[in-house]
Amino acid sequence: MAIPGPGPDTAGSTVLCVDLDGTLVKSDTLVDSTLALARQRPNLLMKIPGWLTQGKASLKKHITESVTLDVVHLPYNRELLQYLEQEKAKGRTIYLATAADGALAQRVADHLGLFAGVIASDGTNNLAGNNKLAAFRHRFGDNFSYIGNASPDVPLLKVCREPMVANPTSGLLAGMRREKIVPVRVFTEKSSTLKAWFKAIRIHQWAKNVLIFLPLLLAHATATAPIVAALLAFVSFGLCASATYIVNDLLDIEVDRIHPRKRRRPFAAGDLSALNGVGVIVLFLLVSFSIAISIPWVELRLGSATPGTNHFMGLTTPYAFLGWLVVYAFTTLAYSLRLKRAVLVDVIVLSGLYTIRILAGSAATGAEVSTWLGSFSIFFFLSLAFVKRFAELENLRERGAASAKGRGYHIADIEQLRSFGSASGYVSVAVLTLYISNLDAAQLYSHTRRLWLLVPVLLLWISRLWLLASRGELDEDPVVYAITDKRSLLLGVLVAAIVLSAL
Repeated sequence: MAIPGPGPDTAGSTVLCVDLDGTLVKSDTLVDSTLALARQRPNLLMKIPGWLTQGKASLKKHITESVTLDVVHLPYNRELLQYLEQEKAKGRTIYLATAADGALAQRVADHLGLFAGVIASDGTNNLAGNNKLAAFRHRFGDNFSYIGNASPDVPLLKVCREPMVANPTSGLLAGMRREKIVPVRVFTEKSSTLKAWFKAIRIHQWAKNVLIFLPLLLAHATATAPIVAALLAFVSFGLCASATYIVNDLLDIEVDRIHPRKRRRPFAAGDLSALNGVGVIVLFLLVSFSIAISIPWVELRLGSATPGTNHFMGLTTPYAFLGWLVVYAFTTLAYSLRLKRAVLVDVIVLSGLYTIRILAGSAATGAEVSTWLGSFSIFFFLSLAFVKRFAELENLRERGAASAKGRGYHIADIEQLRSFGSASGYVSVAVLTLYISNLDAAQLYSHTRRLWLLVPVLLLWISRLWLLASRGELDEDPVVYAITDKRSLLLGVLVAAIVLSAL
């Protein structure tokens, strides 16, 4: 498929050739296919080194044959696509010319219906750079125009009749300046890189890591060392969580692309390179674990821990926080790869990830987690996990879908999830009432009766959360709801005031 036919095609207007990866599509289909392979058939990942030894064209062919990439929902460059449709309507001959494997390129061409033919890699010849130029000259002579996006496209843009670019890389721009190539058209469709990265690492989700401070706050500790340790733990957990969010987004690219809201995520939309995402994952994990390792030594330097003691963790268990961080990282990885598709297991794992943050905060600061806090967190966060799945199904029901793709839940499950989730939320309130009436609370609070005001506040928040979810008015992520809803924030301030008044 590298050379679709003999002899030059010079009839009519200049033939227009369009690159695929990074040009017509904002992402790289080879990377997308590899990620699909990691999700659908991870056992084949071990074969990639062997396929690569046979050449890059062979690698592309093997991966393309191993998975079926969803070409319908690829992040197409809409501005370029509109231009191609206009040229097609004028009767212009357009070819899809790409280094991607021919089978995949043909599927894209069949879906769009714009191309007279496909010029692509064939398992032996990798159609990039000068190889692509040779194929063009064999087929079209010098009567062709070209649209590309990366530095290997410089030789083609230099000799073509109408050089055009789409979302050009810095390498291509430098090469064009060097060769004095002036593009006749530029098709740019990309969000701000900085904004896209902030969205990808989900800074707003760091709000969950406030749970790390909870054991310290409930213990009423005010020493400098544990507070600094908690701050370091917060940053460490945040970086680790952001890395796992990127892992999740990369593995879920295809599923996200068919979702009305998640398709705007930076990797799914092609605004960020998946390869750059892998680099950020490695960087964030290295920094996260380095901070975790440093925490006991920071505490020791600040004077809260001495060798042989167990005060605020001390050095008898110096890396307890690191241990919980490892547990969190492996659990989220297992969740992204498998557990998120296991019905009911997924919500238990989600709720457990909240509780792990509390246990990690305890390990970092030495403030113990009481059985009351542990019991409350299990049921409260289980309710939040259930409401997340419930809201997803409710939104799917409104769109007329029958099931949640990649999740294992069906619309028929929605009432059962409502029962599970609302019951868990009210059980957490029951645990709170038992704690307030217990002597343990009296040891920490001078006015325990005032704590009873927390009960109606919590009941109001949980009930309103589920009411909004039932109406289809809840964002699928309850954390986003909690930090953006004005009434939730007001109730949070009220909770803080009640606790302070009880001290």
